[in-house]
Amino acid sequence: MAQWERLRQLPAVYRQQLHELYDRDGLPMDVRHYLSAWIEKQEWKRAARDHELAVVLFQVLLENLDIQQSRFVQEESFLLQHNIRRYKQNFLAYLDDPTVLANTILWFLEKEKEILDIADLPDKVQILQVEQEPMETSSQQELERKMAGLRNDMQCMEHTMLCLEEQQDEFDFKYKTYKMEAVVDEAVKNERVKIFQVLINKVNESRKSTLCDLTKLLDRSEDLLVLLLNKELMEWQRRQQIACIGAPDNICLDQLEKWFTCVAVCLFQVREFLNKLDELEGKLSYDGDPVKSQKPALRRKTDTLLRDLVKSSFVVETQPSMPQGKGPLVLRTNVQFSVKTRLLVKFPELNHSMKVNVCMDREAPQIKGYRRFNVLGTKTKALNMAESQSGGMVADFRHLTLKEQKSGGGGKGVSDISLSVTEELHIIYFNTVFEYKGLSVEMQASSLPVVIISNSSQQQSAWASVLWFNMLSLNTKDVMFLANSPAATWKQFGEMLSWQFLSATKRGLNDAQLEMIAHRLFGKQKKYDHCTVAWSKFSKESSPDTFWVWFDGILVMVKTYLENLWRDGLIMGFVSKGKEKSLLKKKKRGTFLLRFSESVIGGITFSWVDTTMTGEPDVKTVQPFTKVDLSQIPFQEIIRNFQIFEAENVPESPLLYLYPDTPRNEAFGKYYSERSGDDSPYIKYIRTKLVFVSKETNRRPPSTDFTYGHLST
Repeated sequence: MAQWERLRQLPAVYRQQLHELYDRDGLPMDVRHYLSAWIEKQEWKRAARDHELAVVLFQVLLENLDIQQSRFVQEESFLLQHNIRRYKQNFLAYLDDPTVLANTILWFLEKEKEILDIADLPDKVQILQVEQEPMETSSQQELERKMAGLRNDMQCMEHTMLCLEEQQDEFDFKYKTYKMEAVVDEAVKNERVKIFQVLINKVNESRKSTLCDLTKLLDRSEDLLVLLLNKELMEWQRRQQIACIGAPDNICLDQLEKWFTCVAVCLFQVREFLNKLDELEGKLSYDGDPVKSQKPALRRKTDTLLRDLVKSSFVVETQPSMPQGKGPLVLRTNVQFSVKTRLLVKFPELNHSMKVNVCMDREAPQIKGYRRFNVLGTKTKALNMAESQSGGMVADFRHLTLKEQKSGGGGKGVSDISLSVTEELHIIYFNTVFEYKGLSVEMQASSLPVVIISNSSQQQSAWASVLWFNMLSLNTKDVMFLANSPAATWKQFGEMLSWQFLSATKRGLNDAQLEMIAHRLFGKQKKYDHCTVAWSKFSKESSPDTFWVWFDGILVMVKTYLENLWRDGLIMGFVSKGKEKSLLKKKKRGTFLLRFSESVIGGITFSWVDTTMTGEPDVKTVQPFTKVDLSQIPFQEIIRNFQIFEAENVPESPLLYLYPDTPRNEAFGKYYSERSGDDSPYIKYIRTKLVFVSKETNRRPPSTDFTYGHLST
């Protein structure tokens, strides 16, 4: 379909952009419409460089206008006939240099294509989604359209400034020529003065129009700035917070960098437009000149918007973390950690020119015993594009350490608040200066609060603090958050627990597993939506075995020894003893399931259903296996070789079907060792700890809560 026809069929919002485009002088919309087929077939790009071709196209254009005028005469379209005649007269101004007209028509055609590209954006986004690229939200699509609109406005403003300069140059040339002629005839003089007054009035109107367009341009930039800083950047910061504690959120900064850079480029271009107005004002000024009165306010607004944008563009892309840490934001004194900052306003000219310095929080809270630290290592780095795979402007600090200050290391004890070492929150700051095209802005970025420990035994409780803070706190600089933390809703808490398994094993917790955890915390409830978990309940109870110690013990065990089985869904895991019995009693003999121990930290057990002499179902359980066992033999080999020896019978496995009804070897077979029996690499453990002797003389023990132990008997 022809380009003009596509434009005419666009939705109203894009047709409005088309009308705004053709509000400009250069190519009347009537000419574009009636000569559309011919215009789109010509090589205007070549004509803009080739004078001979431009002359030919210019002559053909005038002929086509004559033909079109004749049609209107026949159709008695008086107004259109008049307009076409006027347009032809205006085009005659290009007689001496038709390449200028070719360039003007080319410019309009390219602007039309940009409008079409903006209109096609939703379809392009849909294609990206089909290709499994990160899906954009409707608000991001709208933001992308606004960015494209801003770029289009900037290009239009370039054309406007060029026209204004040419108009002023025309006046200047004619006025200087008049002065050189030294006209003495008063009548001629008066006539010339009237002509110059008309010209200066046109310049004045053009200046007013240009200033109005600049004001609209700044308003559009401000709207985009509000969206970027108050929505997109804040949402990214929250996504980064919860991604630090395992949430599967996209925290890539590439799109934000494109948006930030786009707005920054446009605002710097506005500054250049204002400088051009300075230049034009210096050449020609007069009473009531709108440039003189309006330009200072426009400059102040431009610089304010730029400063706000640039200050917010300096962020911590990768939060502080140790190589062997439990997670990010837990740091240990005298152990190296890394952290990466990034500048979202990307100007290649600034590569390696901006130095970033690192320091710790300078103002310690007034709490007795609150520690203070010094940052050691390479504390200054230049922002550069070499250390980023995506080409972003980053400073990647890889060799930093923390050392506790020996003196003056805390507040004066004016507060009665008491925090443990792992409840202390500290912030790392990054400072730099942005200097570009005469604009200088001091910038500071800060890490999320970190917990600083002195030995590895504190890692578990330190990570609990990191989880709690980033789950609940929206104020990322509130280092006193854990002194008076709010409770977490069950929805928040359950989601955070699931993230721990998801990030560690690529498989989160399902609803049934979460319900068992809720039952453990709150007792039996119809719904848990109204339930809350306090910080003290999570990790600060006087008992050494807090909820977090129990849960983290399971998580560590699964990650270390059971990841494949968990990821395949073979471990039911979080299921209470009561629920376990009700599930198994409904199944055939030999059905078993795997669950985590509720009493032994980092323990896993299995239970199976047998039948009594009277045919009643009887659920039996072994004592939990812990890392002591799992470090000697894989859990699938325990399940494979577990046997019970009853009097006058050969040993047999009571584990036949994984709940609900999957044959044992079908479920676990792919993980078995290739060698079995006496050749098994785990034969010693199997012989001493996995064959159990029943004390009953009957083939099956009577119904009882008897628990088998995995010890030699």
